[in-house]
Amino acid sequence: MKLDLHHLIDPRLLPLVEESRAFYASRVAGRGPAGWEELCAVRAGAAAPKVSAPPPVEELVSFDGHEVPLRIHAPADLPARGVVLEIHGGGFYLGSAAGSDVRNRELADALGVVVASVDYRLAPEHPWPAAPDDCEAAALWLAENCAERFGTSKLSVVGFSAGATLAVTTLLRLRARRMSVVDTAVLQFGTYDLSGLTPAGRLIADEYFLQAYAGPTSDRTHPDLSPIYADLAGLPPVLLVVGDGDVLLHDNLAMGARLAAAGVDVDLRLYPEAPHGFTAHPTPMARAALDDIGAWLGGLPAPSVRRER
Repeated sequence: MKLDLHHLIDPRLLPLVEESRAFYASRVAGRGPAGWEELCAVRAGAAAPKVSAPPPVEELVSFDGHEVPLRIHAPADLPARGVVLEIHGGGFYLGSAAGSDVRNRELADALGVVVASVDYRLAPEHPWPAAPDDCEAAALWLAENCAERFGTSKLSVVGFSAGATLAVTTLLRLRARRMSVVDTAVLQFGTYDLSGLTPAGRLIADEYFLQAYAGPTSDRTHPDLSPIYADLAGLPPVLLVVGDGDVLLHDNLAMGARLAAAGVDVDLRLYPEAPHGFTAHPTPMARAALDDIGAWLGGLPAPSVRRER
């Protein structure tokens, strides 16, 4: 079998490259905060998240005494077809569930699903395993309550960047409990080697977020911290979304290969000339990827691409 990256790109995306390229030509690529002081400055200067209409229900849920905040978006005037646990990104040290409100509201209305976003604790104030503990508690609460509360037991997990990493650790923790409660997962350009020992991991080995999240742990190859090292057998079907201009491309290709080798049903989608975090940018490539994610979650055929106006 002959395989190269071009085989992973859907030809229908190629007409969108020029418009996306023009957007990134005027956008300066940056790096995350390089230390505690920079992180504090970024947090202080962050704009307030956009408000969704209608707003979510904010709820503090608990599983086995572990409390965690959720922001719950229910479909308007329709019974829910499923429940999506959304895990936001931000390098484990930035972001909030509120930052996903607009997109989660769109997803709830478009697919007729309940979207519950977890406000997990951030590093470095709360290093690993605080964030995966919170995400696990949220998933367990949903697994126990979604049928009675929302009228459906279909559960998916969606993660963005650091949220994709946390999504994998959540799936692994549920598997360790012998719970097969998640039907599907969508992983958008996660980071899966936080040890910096693999060739892919070395590309980001000097980033501060790794130190902030890992904290004092001496072994960053622990599968709960760096899921590229985990036994991945028995996980639910996974959609992997990544751009071919992402510094985490090789990490995602490695994760896709390891999932496939473990017998997991994995669908790897590569988006041309798209950098890290591209699905949050106002480009036609992002819109196409979001449509693909929605179609995949809804069990629908891939939609025709839409150009931004």
